[in-house]
Amino acid sequence: MSVLVYTEINKGRVKKSSLETINYASKIAELTGSTVTAFVNNADAAQLEEIGKAGASKILSVKNDSLNSDNMLISAALEEAVKAENSKVIVFAFDIVGKAVAPRLSAKLKAGLVAGAVAHPVLNGNAIEVKKNVFSGKATALYSINSDIKVISLLPNSFPVKLGDNKATVSEFAPDLSGVKPRITVKETKTNQSGGMIPLPEAEMVVSAGRGMKGPENWAMVEELAKELGATTACSRPVADMHWRPHHEHVGQTGVAIRPNLYIAIGISGAIQHLAGVNGSKTIVVINNDKEAPFFKSADYGVVGDAFTIVPKLTEAVKKFKANQN
Repeated sequence: MSVLVYTEINKGRVKKSSLETINYASKIAELTGSTVTAFVNNADAAQLEEIGKAGASKILSVKNDSLNSDNMLISAALEEAVKAENSKVIVFAFDIVGKAVAPRLSAKLKAGLVAGAVAHPVLNGNAIEVKKNVFSGKATALYSINSDIKVISLLPNSFPVKLGDNKATVSEFAPDLSGVKPRITVKETKTNQSGGMIPLPEAEMVVSAGRGMKGPENWAMVEELAKELGATTACSRPVADMHWRPHHEHVGQTGVAIRPNLYIAIGISGAIQHLAGVNGSKTIVVINNDKEAPFFKSADYGVVGDAFTIVPKLTEAVKKFKANQN
């Protein structure tokens, strides 16, 4: 019996969220006396080694380009892997693929599903108890999965990634997908021009800005601060709607939900829809010239003042700090 983990490769590396899920699956394996099997498509030797270091005992290595885009094919391949490995728990990251595939696989396997787990599970008899955020992150609920097979997706950035010296056994796995008719045809792929920044769901530091920037021409200072911190840039919904910034940078309830270690919000008032997507951040810093801005109620640190004065000074302070560390 094993805990099966769906593992993704993105831009030549194992996604941080996938490494988290393998760590998470290792905890479940300890509780249930089982092992961790990672399912991964088109991984090279270095990536397979990293998956093993994250805690996988076995890796099902698949080579099938059609699994990169069609969620129906992914779920069919995973269903076959579940049966081959006699897996009783399947773990995903709560990301684009996890949100699409986990419910489909759950229905196929008649398995209970908890989406967006935020804490390590607890074993209670034959049930696994899992915590997740509810009411836009304002509360936490405890769910008990009692079905024979259980599906869990983990909210990214819930835990730090830990790598050890474990080595996994790699097995070639070729699922029979001949009976599944693909529903998606990829004609062209365009990647986001993010300048090598870490994708928002995996970023540990994020510098975000809103309408207080007054226009897209002023974004250079936001990007400079992010560059010095090694952070990813983001924005509020109005900014994306006005096309000041690309939509993939929009964070909030209707955009990308993130949980970085540090979230710096510049010129963002902090409407409830925005907070719902960022209130899982470990530390929130708010810079706003309106001392009544709602965001200050959720901030760990707040600076009342003109962003056009504060942000350049903050950037210089970061540069000096980094220089003193060398």
